[in-house]
Parts: sequence; structure tokens; C-alpha cells
Amino acid sequence: MKKLVIAAALPLAVAQGAQAAEQDDSGTVRSERRAAVSGQEIVITATRGEQEIAQAPASMSVVTGPELRRRPVQDLAEALENEPGVTINGVGMTRRGISIRGMSNEHLLTLVDGRRITDSAANMAHVDFDLGWVPTIAIDRIEVVRGPLSALYGSEALAGVVNVITRRPEQRLEASAFALQGFRDGFGGDTSQLSALVGGPIVEDKLGIVAWGEYRRRGRTTSEADALQSELEARVALSGSVIAWWKPAPGHRIEIGQAFSDDDRARDTVTTGTVPVYYEYQDHITRAQTHGSYTGRFGWGEVQARAYRSLLERRNERDQDQAPTQPTRGVDFVADARVTLNAFTGNRLTLGAEHRNEYLRDSTINTAGADSVNHDALFVQDEWAFGDIATLTIGSRFDHHPAYGWQTSPRAYLVLKPLEGLVLRGGVGKAFKAPSLKQLSLGYITVAAGGRFIITGNPDLKPEANTAYELGAAYYGRGWHLGATLFQNDLHGLVQTGCVESCGIRGRERRAYVNVDKARIRGVELNGAWTPVESLSLSASYTYVDPQDLSNDQELAERPSHSAKWQVAWDFLSGSTASLRGRYIGKQTIYQSTVPVRLPGYDLWSMDVSHALNERLTVKAGVDNMFKKRLAETSALYTYAEPGRVFFVGLGAQF
Repeated sequence: MKKLVIAAALPLAVAQGAQAAEQDDSGTVRSERRAAVSGQEIVITATRGEQEIAQAPASMSVVTGPELRRRPVQDLAEALENEPGVTINGVGMTRRGISIRGMSNEHLLTLVDGRRITDSAANMAHVDFDLGWVPTIAIDRIEVVRGPLSALYGSEALAGVVNVITRRPEQRLEASAFALQGFRDGFGGDTSQLSALVGGPIVEDKLGIVAWGEYRRRGRTTSEADALQSELEARVALSGSVIAWWKPAPGHRIEIGQAFSDDDRARDTVTTGTVPVYYEYQDHITRAQTHGSYTGRFGWGEVQARAYRSLLERRNERDQDQAPTQPTRGVDFVADARVTLNAFTGNRLTLGAEHRNEYLRDSTINTAGADSVNHDALFVQDEWAFGDIATLTIGSRFDHHPAYGWQTSPRAYLVLKPLEGLVLRGGVGKAFKAPSLKQLSLGYITVAAGGRFIITGNPDLKPEANTAYELGAAYYGRGWHLGATLFQNDLHGLVQTGCVESCGIRGRERRAYVNVDKARIRGVELNGAWTPVESLSLSASYTYVDPQDLSNDQELAERPSHSAKWQVAWDFLSGSTASLRGRYIGKQTIYQSTVPVRLPGYDLWSMDVSHALNERLTVKAGVDNMFKKRLAETSALYTYAEPGRVFFVGLGAQF
């Protein structure tokens, strides 16, 4: 009987996932393709333990680091734009967010090596500060879970989880560098990336270290409708990280690390008053995370304990005498531990606990200008393997919040393999998102919509909740696979602002956060891949979403009903690979006041080529948005912009 393969320790699993010296050569890429087509990619996010993706109790996809380093990638949104079930939507101020299966970007939990990062969207409007923590040179892979996982990870995981897993060169000393320059076809918008990584064992099988750094830049893009405004903001970011590990004995690992990032944004915009004023809007963002962990493997199971602190600071500036947004500082401290027990053959039981302190300093939150809250949780997960036929994963997490008490998030998922190559899966689970400190604060008050109304907090808010259902099947043949999944999300208690005083009177209207909205998002995903010959691979996916606002009996805004992605990769010479990627984003509804407007669909195409000059150097080139699609030319109502056509060239080095 095949044993259930679980590794409760994330650092050990991360290390194993990146043990081989990572090379962007054709052999590595081909092996990754074979693993993807056959369902043999190793993932850890669905259960916090290692298993093949075909056996994982969730709908998942993986983006590998070598694939990302073939093209310009400024953030997670660009990294995941071609993944099944993922669409990119606007969050305001020319910024974008990640939507999974039609769910809000605020319902996605982002992790780095299994650790939370500060949720910027919880307490700041129109931000995408969660998306740029790790450069592509440091990424081993990104695992995307489509579906709720609050049973393991708690709040925010209503739509799914994105886990960025970083590289750990353990076998030998490695050094790599990556440079990429993008040239936008038009005024502004050129991009630059320069990054380096060095790491490896200091004492074999005992002590090691890895460090990376990156400089990343994108010029602002001028709006063709108004040359005094920016269609996309400028970005200049500098980031880095150092991680060290020590193995005091076989099966034991201690790891510490420090990451930081400085990110500057700037755009030209205009006021909305009766006398428009053009001005420059700047955001200066500082991020940092300090972390440490211990993992131990014993004959009876495994133990892990972690502690980490995440910092996010945002400072705003505006010229032309425009009042800036007040500075914000958010700090999360997390301490967690879990024990995994090998109770008997085919069963593994995991018990865990987590404490998280969330602190926010912001002059608008209350009269003191600061607030904090403790989140405490217990969780249990039991995994059963019934020979080679089935695996059953059941579990629940119990989160406590001082404002609303206990929140329970149960989950059950069954994976069946009745025939060789055929995998059937299905599950049900509940998830939640806790209200933010600002939303819960009775003293919170802010002016919105250019002074039309104010927004105040509500200490009686309850968590947003989702009950999700999923049923799917996949078949893995020799060099190909096909899969289909039905899904439904029943959301209730969604937090929105509602008028509570002086409604409709400009300057006097008061709105408060309330739990009012109910929604149902259901749909189907189809995906497939085919490798007809060793040097050629084809993959495609399609997602249909029916997003309904049940509270108002209308369609949810900015959720494309149809989306499709496709990619062809061809190793046309030894050490040379060409890739053609495309995506179609279908029609979507937005609302002008209360009037629905249907925006047309569009498609985007990209191509890249890489060639290994020798064992150490690889040259890269390509073009994004080949046919120069501009959404503003189709409709001025899109809430985001595509960067336009960008030609790029780059050089990668491995030592």
C-alpha cells in the first residue's frame, strides 16, 4: 500500500523542493513539463505537507521560477495572469489585484514560504502592496490553491491561497544573476530589472546561507486621453533577503531570515472638484519581515515551531497643496507550532496552534491614532490513505477574536483513484475573513469620494463567510492530461458601506461598514496539457463564472464570465526554447451609478525566446502584448490598464 506522503515541516519541504542546483536549461524545463503533464509536481500548500499535485485535496496549479525568469514580471499579478481560474482586476489608482474564480482580491491569502505577510488591503484603500515581496530570481515556484483554506490558514483565505516558495541551494555554492530591460512601444512605461542571488552550504549538511537582492523599475505611462495624467504609475523598488539554516543533527533544522523592500510609486492625476487641479501623487512603501523556525523529525512524527514579524509602512506625498493621506504603519507578529503524529500506517494527524498580534498606527483609526488586536487559533487535520484507491482529508480551525468570539472553519476533501490515471475529487469547506481594525473601530472616520460623504467604523461587524463546494475529475495519460472541476461559493455577511445618516446630502452624508451582502459564485474550470514529442508542449485552460449578487439580484461587477489561457513551448534547438502565450478575458459588467454596462472581452498575446550561449549564460528576448491592445480604446470604463506592447531583452547567468 502506498504510504501517505506528508511533510509537516515547511522549511524542510522548501529545502527539498529547491535542493538541486537550479538551472534555466532545457533539461530542467523539460522535466518540469513532464511532471506538470503527469500530475507528479510536488506541492505542499494544500495540507502543509508534501504530495503530488494529482493527489492534493484541492484544485492547484504551479508556476516555476525558471518559467518566470523568461519574461518581465513586476509582481505576483503578472506572474499569475496565465494561471487557470485567475483573472486580474483593478483596485484603483492604476493598480491591480488577483481574483480567483470571480472572488474579490481581498479574499486571497498571500504567503511567502508558508508565512503570512501584512495584509495591506485590510487597512488601506487602492493598494497592491502584497504583490511585490519576492523577485523572480529568488522564486523556486509559486503554488496557487483555488478554493478556501481557512481550515489551515485562518482569515483571508476565502478564495484561495498563493504561496511563494523561495530557493534554497543546499548541495553546492550557487551564484546567479538576471538582467532584463523592457522597451514600451509608446511614451513612457519602460521597465528594468537587475537581480542577483548567492547561496549554498558553508559546512556540508550542517550550515548554509542564501542571499538575494533586486532593483526593479517601471516608468509611468502617460494617458492618451489626457497627457497630464498617468495611465499606469511609475515604480522603483529595491529589495533583498538573507536566510541562514543550521542542521544540528539529522532530521533537525533551525532557520532564521530577514527580508526588506523599499517601493516608491508616483503618478500624475487630477482632483474631482469643480475646479480641477493636476498634481503628482506619491506613495513610499517600506516592507520587512524577520523570521525564525525550528523543524524536527522523529520516529513518531514531526514538530515545527515558528515566529515571525512583518512590517508595512506607507507614507504619502502630493504636490500642488493637495492634502496627503496620513502615514500608516502595520505590524503583524505571529507565533505558531504544530505536531504531526504518525498514528498508524496510512494515517497522519496534525495538531497546531497560532497566536497573531495585529497592530495598526493610523491617525484616522481612533483618537489615540493606534489600535491592536490578538487573533488566537487552534487547528486539527487528519489525513487517511486507503491503499492506492482513496485519500480523505478532514480538519477544522477554531479562531478567536475579541470582537466576535470564535469562528469555526471545517473542511473535508476526498480524492479517489478508481482506475489507473483517473482521479476524482470533491470537497466542502467553510472560510472567513475577519473585519479589519479600521472597520471595527468605533472611532474610525475618514472623508471619501472627494468630500461627498464620510465613512465610520462599526464594532458590531461579523466576519465575512464563505461555504464552498467543489467536484472534479482528471485523467492522466501518457504525455497528456485533461481535467474538469465544478465549483460554487456561497458568500454571506460581505462587508460594504451603507448610508446611515443624511443620505444624499453632499458633505453631510455618513456611511458605516455593515454586513449586508450575500453572493453566489458558481462555475466550471477545464484544463489540459499535451506533450506530443519531448521538445513540444501545449497547455490550455478555460473558466466560466456566474457571479450573482443575491442581495441586489444583479450580477457582481468586474467578474468576467469567460476566461481562457493557452501556451505553446517549443525547444527548437538544443538549449533554445520559444514560448507563445495568450489569454482571453471575456465580457464583464460594471455599474455607472446603478446602471449596468457590459464591457467587451479582449485577448492578449505574448512571446519569448531564450537561448543558452553556454553552460553559464542564457540570453532572452520577447514581446508582451504583441498586438498593442489598449483597453481604453475599447471603453473608458475599464478600471485598470494593460501596459501596452513591450519588447524586452535579458541575460541570465549561473555559476
